[in-house]
Amino acid sequence: MYSPICSVYTLLERKVLGYIQIRKGPKMVGFWGIIQPFSDAIKLFVKEKIILHGSNQFLFYFAPFMGFFLAMFIWFLYPSNFSVKFICWGMLIFFCVSALNVYAIMLAGWTSNSKYAFLGALRAAAQTISYEVSLLLILLFPIFMISELSMDMYSLFPVSLIFIPVSLTWFTSTLAETNRAPFDFAEGESELVSGFNIEYGGGGFAMLFLAEYANILFMSMITVVIFLFSTNFFILVLQSLMVSIFFLFSRGAFPRHRYDLLMNLCWKSFLPFSMSVLMLLTIFVN
Repeated sequence: MYSPICSVYTLLERKVLGYIQIRKGPKMVGFWGIIQPFSDAIKLFVKEKIILHGSNQFLFYFAPFMGFFLAMFIWFLYPSNFSVKFICWGMLIFFCVSALNVYAIMLAGWTSNSKYAFLGALRAAAQTISYEVSLLLILLFPIFMISELSMDMYSLFPVSLIFIPVSLTWFTSTLAETNRAPFDFAEGESELVSGFNIEYGGGGFAMLFLAEYANILFMSMITVVIFLFSTNFFILVLQSLMVSIFFLFSRGAFPRHRYDLLMNLCWKSFLPFSMSVLMLLTIFVN
């Protein structure tokens, strides 16, 4: 279910970036280019699989599957009016599964037996682990306010209306966590050719990017659930789509950041800010 949605999101990204750059984007395959993502998927998955000399072959093919599986599994947490499940510890599951994503990228870079892929994987690991700390501390803010770990309860409390800087810091951290521009250093085309996925082609490449887009959509959804007011499932979907479009606007509007400034932003700006907010919150709550 989520794979076609991620494929359509790639079309939306190419269309939005096209109009930002005063061009049309995909428009030849089907009406308005609507069949383009599916033709790309068919082309990628039927391509010949190339076995790299010197690579760890089992882990090389396991890494895209792992990343794709984790990206699909975490969607088990989405809140819905039509769902019969109720997960009491949804936030803890989110912390655990999102922390495992870095292993898929590290495996993809290390098992490729390529210097560019390994450098991209090291960049991604340092960036992802750093901003996981930021995300965790920011998420403690709504958790302390609502005293609830289930995502099904958060949509009733618009935290962003209470403290807007926290939600802005959260959105910037999600850009870095999902390796999106202007923080896409794991896929630095200008210096790393393509980063951790340089040796992947065909189905493996498609699974890695489907996992990335699934994570973007999930981060958009959890942003709406925690920081915005959502009364039912359809409003949640529309708000998540709007937040995901901001991911595309940031790619079209900003150039790539410098890596050392990105790490300084996390450890010297976001970390002190989020800890200060938590200290103030504990004072007011008590």
